[in-house]
Amino acid sequence: MQIVRIKEIREDKDLTQKDIAKILNITQQQYSKYELGIRLFPIDKLCKLADFYNVSLDYLLCRTDERKPYSKSKFNF
Repeated sequence: MQIVRIKEIREDKDLTQKDIAKILNITQQQYSKYELGIRLFPIDKLCKLADFYNVSLDYLLCRTDERKPYSKSKFNF
């Protein structure tokens, strides 16, 4: 499944795949495969992107159009 919003938000911020790959501590090639939907995004990487962009996971996954992240849980698992 291609995650269109991941690419859109990256481009809106004028960032390259290489920029985001560096933040995620992966190669640009790995990131490209995630963005194209060739490989599934690991949940830890999606969480890191949501934090970086200050949006919710639901927004990144196109489950909502609301960008605002949810408040942090009082539970730290």
